[in-house]
Amino acid sequence: MNAFIAIPLLVQVVAAGVLAAGIVVLAGPRTIAALAAWGQQQRIREDAPARHQAKTGTPTMGGLLLMAAIAAAALLVAGPDRRVLFGLAVMGAFGAVGLLDDLLAIQHNRNLGFRARERLAMQIILGLALGYLAARQSWLGTEIIVPWVGPLDLGWGYVIFAALLYVGFTNAVNLSDGLDGLAAGLVAVAAFGLVVVALTALLSSAAVLGAAVVGACAGFLKHNTHPARIFMGDVGSNALGGVLAALAIITKSEIAFLFIGGVFVAEAASVMMQVAYFKLTGGRRIFRMSPLHHHFELVGWSEPVIVRRFYLAGWVCLLIGLLVAGW
Repeated sequence: MNAFIAIPLLVQVVAAGVLAAGIVVLAGPRTIAALAAWGQQQRIREDAPARHQAKTGTPTMGGLLLMAAIAAAALLVAGPDRRVLFGLAVMGAFGAVGLLDDLLAIQHNRNLGFRARERLAMQIILGLALGYLAARQSWLGTEIIVPWVGPLDLGWGYVIFAALLYVGFTNAVNLSDGLDGLAAGLVAVAAFGLVVVALTALLSSAAVLGAAVVGACAGFLKHNTHPARIFMGDVGSNALGGVLAALAIITKSEIAFLFIGGVFVAEAASVMMQVAYFKLTGGRRIFRMSPLHHHFELVGWSEPVIVRRFYLAGWVCLLIGLLVAGW
């Protein structure tokens, strides 16, 4: 590694993270007040654990602040670089779907906005369009790196592969956003892993974008840890899931990212397993409740304990993912 290049690159990465965190921390109180005055307050699903009903009325759609901080920090530090613009475009596109979902839910005074199949249809169309965009970029290409094997060119199959990655992680982060501080902390951990991958590959702008995601999520925890004063909403979880998948595509670490984001994969898998088992057995369940974090709530773990243990699992997944990436 060229030390002359590495030193300013590390400074850029730190600057992006600190700037994004600072924006979220400082603008948080005014954002909370503005969202409360606007009437953007969380409705809690009726089948959620009983203790969650106390969260009703907490201002939501804090993802708007997260998106603004990530975009501002990445553009100010890295400039309008093509990798930054690609990542921000994906974040904005999936964030827009989440924003519509949030607004619809609040308009109808319920926990959910779109029907599940409506939201999934929009995400799939969006994922295919962005997958096509990625496949058309000569600097991205249609190859994936298979650990311990090497490059594998998927051709036009990469469009479908990228769409699955976008849609899968957008929904996985959304499913993980059920406890105070859980999704934001896990996204920060996963994004940190992608920063390490980008630094190793000397992809400076990708590292800066990843650092902005880490900083924004870390700053958000000041307002979102238990008891949360603001939630990120679907606009936040969809945007963060999208930008994580985009970073994996930009750094060509798609397969390793499945391990780096292993907690998100486990959360989504718990829902799919629960639904499949329920239908196959005529009403029996594997978990007391899904996603997985709700199962542990019903077992008796406190919310902060679950969040801390899931963070630990996230760091373990990060280390495994870096090993898979050949770091």
